[in-house]
Amino acid sequence: MGVDVSTYDELVNNNRVGPVLTGGPVARAVVEAVEIDNPDKEILIDDKGAYIRIECDGEMIIRQETISDVLGRDFEIQELEIYLGSFSGRIESHDDYVRFYFEKNV
Repeated sequence: MGVDVSTYDELVNNNRVGPVLTGGPVARAVVEAVEIDNPDKEILIDDKGAYIRIECDGEMIIRQETISDVLGRDFEIQELEIYLGSFSGRIESHDDYVRFYFEKNV
């Protein structure tokens, strides 16, 4: 049993990064915030109801201020951890934003 060559190529060349969040109002606000904070990126959204996977190529920034604006209430970036079930790429957390990124070392 082998891996289809096209599937293998897709896996090897996959540079997508981003969070997998528990579904709900905060996850929907994060989707909107990601689109605002990353205007030059093609954002891929996979909404399964119970969870939402948000991905783009290379790097994604999610800003606290943007999530707060979308939710219409104060939002601490650490609160994102409550809804974060998983993520792809690497993660770097700061006081006012989270950065998901991919580094390929050859």
